[in-house]
Amino acid sequence: MTRLKPIADSNTNRYLNRELSWLQFNRRVLEEAANVHNPLLERLKFLAIFESNLDEFYMVRVSGLIEQFESNVIETSPDGLSPNEQLIAISEVAEPLRRRCATVFDEHVKPSLEKSGIHLRHYGELNDKQIRDLRSYFEREIFPLCTPLILHPAPVVPFISNRSLNIAVELSDKGTDVRLARVKVPTVIPRLVRIGKRKQEYVLLEEVISHNIHALFPGVEVLGSHCFRVIRDADIEIRQLEAADLITTIEETLKLRRFGDPVMLQHNPSMPNHVRKHLMTMLKLDDEDVFSVEGLLGLEVLWELAKIDRPGLRFSSHLPYVAEPLATSAGLYETMTTRDILVHHPYDGFRSVEAFVGSAANDPDVVGIKQTLYRMGSESPIVESLQDAAENGKQVAAVVELKARFDESNNLVWARALERAGVHVTYGFPEMKTHCKLCLVVRKDQNRMRSYAHIGTGNYNPGTARMYTDLGLFTCDEAITQDISELFNYLTGFSKQTRYRKLLVAPLNLREGILQRIRNEISLHRKERPGRIIWKLNALVDPEVIEALYDASKAGVRIDLIVRGICCLRPGVPGMSDNIRVMSIVGRFLEHSRVYYFSGGDKPDVHIGSADAMRRNLDRRIEVLVPVSDPALQCHIRDQLLEICLKDNVQSWDLDANGTYTRRTAGKGQRHFDAQRWFMDNPSTRTFLGRTSASGTQNDKKTKPSSNDAIG
Repeated sequence: MTRLKPIADSNTNRYLNRELSWLQFNRRVLEEAANVHNPLLERLKFLAIFESNLDEFYMVRVSGLIEQFESNVIETSPDGLSPNEQLIAISEVAEPLRRRCATVFDEHVKPSLEKSGIHLRHYGELNDKQIRDLRSYFEREIFPLCTPLILHPAPVVPFISNRSLNIAVELSDKGTDVRLARVKVPTVIPRLVRIGKRKQEYVLLEEVISHNIHALFPGVEVLGSHCFRVIRDADIEIRQLEAADLITTIEETLKLRRFGDPVMLQHNPSMPNHVRKHLMTMLKLDDEDVFSVEGLLGLEVLWELAKIDRPGLRFSSHLPYVAEPLATSAGLYETMTTRDILVHHPYDGFRSVEAFVGSAANDPDVVGIKQTLYRMGSESPIVESLQDAAENGKQVAAVVELKARFDESNNLVWARALERAGVHVTYGFPEMKTHCKLCLVVRKDQNRMRSYAHIGTGNYNPGTARMYTDLGLFTCDEAITQDISELFNYLTGFSKQTRYRKLLVAPLNLREGILQRIRNEISLHRKERPGRIIWKLNALVDPEVIEALYDASKAGVRIDLIVRGICCLRPGVPGMSDNIRVMSIVGRFLEHSRVYYFSGGDKPDVHIGSADAMRRNLDRRIEVLVPVSDPALQCHIRDQLLEICLKDNVQSWDLDANGTYTRRTAGKGQRHFDAQRWFMDNPSTRTFLGRTSASGTQNDKKTKPSSNDAIG
């Protein structure tokens, strides 16, 4: 396909482009790899995350734009760009960004690894004994796994799998035209091949194959070998609308994803032009879809390198805090009957959530459990507890979202295991994802039924709970638990619930609930009591919400937005967004919690939950925001969560009106303040369950930071 340059007069004055904003987020991830203050092996992880993010961006977002372009869709983005124009703009940003990634590794991280005694050798640097040992290893372990396939000329072009690392091999046979073959680098053995046993020296598997490639083509002259990767479209839509066919559709989707259209080719600069052209023709790609990448291809190998036994080159271990009342089922239920509990992961241990479900499975007074499951992970104590509960004769219902992208196969395995244990499993709605994070436990308390609930901002996944920052609310507020019970009836049955007492539920009332609260903040704004909005989100994209925030800014309301990733709002534009500041925190943990705070005059309005301010979340998903009504918890969220994030000058970035992010630094006379470090030292439940009076007011004021606190 031929793409034209973007037109110069695109309407970009009110919104930043979503795709370019996402690339800016991935740039901030990359800068953590370049950050010399991060431990060396952690910098490797940031490099691997950067490339994984970029791969997924092309697999989902770029593939969607290509499909629109090829279908002659002329719908423009809110900032005024057509699909064609966005594809050009993406190419102009993404390829230099990937080159920057290679530079960070080759010129900054790799030399530091060498100084630390970790060596990634090239084959030409090895001595004769090392080469003999590697040849023996190739013949014994690698050769049986390699399958050469002819690419050109070939009656049928062999399939090249998504994200695989491959070697294109040029061959000549007695004066015939040059032929081209492909060897896939095996994934069932480590890509890092250790040299010797005493030192931490490694050579890449693809180099071992390339330097022994002649063994795969006996009697044929090998003219050259060149590494490349292919990224394919993975955004296969679920078009079936019949729930009975959903599992079959998911299984078919997983198969289709493997064969999605190519959207990007990466290769080393040493690849000759005629080989590159052959691959482009075979994959039906244009120049804009091809990245020439210096150095390493397939940075997932850095995960292997980051796992080597060098604890001093990693972040110091963090042991999450679990307050004593949350460590046992009796303490947890007793505490919930007297007050709501807020947990902040990973600073507060996820064990409290696992204990909530695990204790319910074995508590003779518990009669039922209902839970939503979006991304569960390969190991899931919570899912195992649900199985135990069903086997113990309790009523257990689970809403499993099979359409969680890239987790479909794992979720399908868990769903079938739950069904075998006797859990009532449903799959929500084929046309909408069930993204809300809810668990409801029904228990006999003193001859009456009482419901206990957990509502979270993150998945019930112990792996991500150690790496993502998320909030969870434990409550037995009857209005909230009744709302959740009725929402489960909607998710699992044929309820047509249209009203909820306290919950904001998408796509029913969540959008209007947010907009109404913005309007309310405008109406309550006074000179003597200025309005204040503070949000913490993963993404801010929705134009209607952005316009409402612009209106609030013009009315004088002070607005602080902590947006980890995509932000399409332009802050600081005179007459439009003068009173809006946008910052992003990228650090050791992935910022994932969603918080909506409105000062409400003298009655704060605070909600947490699963929804970002995006069209898909507000209109095409089942999402939930729950009010935090306890005044002490409201103050805690404002003063010891949101304001703490706003103070960060170590891991934070400020967004300007042009879409550029600038790393924030400590000003003159200020000391470094790292919000994530502060949270590790001051977990929420230690504040509220270990240092509170009977009235719930805070006794220990030491957890409130001063402007000069040094952290980091």
